[in-house]
Amino acid sequence: MAEKQLKGSCACGQVQVETKGAPYRVGVCHCMTCRKAHGAPFNFYAVFPPEAVTVSGEVIVFASTEKVRRYSCKNCGAPIYSTYFREDEFYVHPGSFDDVGAFTPTYELWTKRREPWLPAFPNCVSQFPESRPKWTRREPE
Repeated sequence: MAEKQLKGSCACGQVQVETKGAPYRVGVCHCMTCRKAHGAPFNFYAVFPPEAVTVSGEVIVFASTEKVRRYSCKNCGAPIYSTYFREDEFYVHPGSFDDVGAFTPTYELWTKRREPWLPAFPNCVSQFPESRPKWTRREPE
């Protein structure tokens, strides 16, 4: 069976993204940094190994903390991917992909910052009031 490939782009199409294979994990973060960086009530991401992600086109980088980098299209500003604390993980934003419904989150972070009108995501098996207490490559499904 061939590895699953997904393709997408930024809003203007000048940055293309492609992933191969399944992500390590898929999550939602409600922290204030993610909310402000995305201009949305939460950040939705799929975590891949760097070798499974290909990005083409010009991106700009924003250092939102000492170890977190957020990469966006230089032209339209749409977020494409981020790196958080680890060089061996790329956090790709599912909204960039052409296939709707390709990713389902299994955990939520910073639920204490979740909007009061927003219910918990039904497929999330883990909810953490703040950060995950212990780093693991995958979340239980």
